[in-house]
Amino acid sequence: MIIVHHLNNSRSQRVLWLLEELGLPYEIVRYQRDPKTMLAPPELRAIHPLGKSPVITDGEVVVAESGAIVEYLLDTYGQGRLKPAAGTPEQRRWTYFLHYAEGSAMTPLLMKLVFDRVESSPAPFFVKPIARAIARKVLGSYILPQIASHLDYLERELAQRPWFAGAEFSAADIQMSFPLEAAAARAGLNASRPHLMDFLQRIHSRPAFQRALQRGGPYELLK
Repeated sequence: MIIVHHLNNSRSQRVLWLLEELGLPYEIVRYQRDPKTMLAPPELRAIHPLGKSPVITDGEVVVAESGAIVEYLLDTYGQGRLKPAAGTPEQRRWTYFLHYAEGSAMTPLLMKLVFDRVESSPAPFFVKPIARAIARKVLGSYILPQIASHLDYLERELAQRPWFAGAEFSAADIQMSFPLEAAAARAGLNASRPHLMDFLQRIHSRPAFQRALQRGGPYELLK
């Protein structure tokens, strides 16, 4: 039995969605973030040394990292589903976006989250103006332009084809869902980029996505 070690409001929601798309049986072990730090609880370290989510166990096999989990599940149980044929342009785009989602797209979004918190966090009165000035400078000169560049790039990609790998929905779209949901929640993704907003609407309407939400429970990205 596949077990998803599921942290609330996290990337592990994508794993539930993938399992629902594949129609595979699975169980969920739930973990809650610390309400003050928003970090995963220490119990996750018993599953994987870094104590991060997502993590799955499949018998004696332990797999961490979203992209690695996607590849493991498709290689083991996919039977050719949700992945283009090898050697095709679609397969090359599939591989690219599977890894781009965490390797490139999430980096400026995470930086924005950190610097937003620097700007808003309590601090001694003589430190706060300096911290806020630094945070605003980094956000304005680097992070926000980087996010805009990524969103413009992705908007152009979906203007050329309905899904990230090509004409068919694939696991690359599942992987790409998290950075785009994060961008819509806290980084200015809106109707000015209609292809990305349409992508979010289409994935949210998929029956497997809805089933994953029912199994996983409330899902609200950090803001």
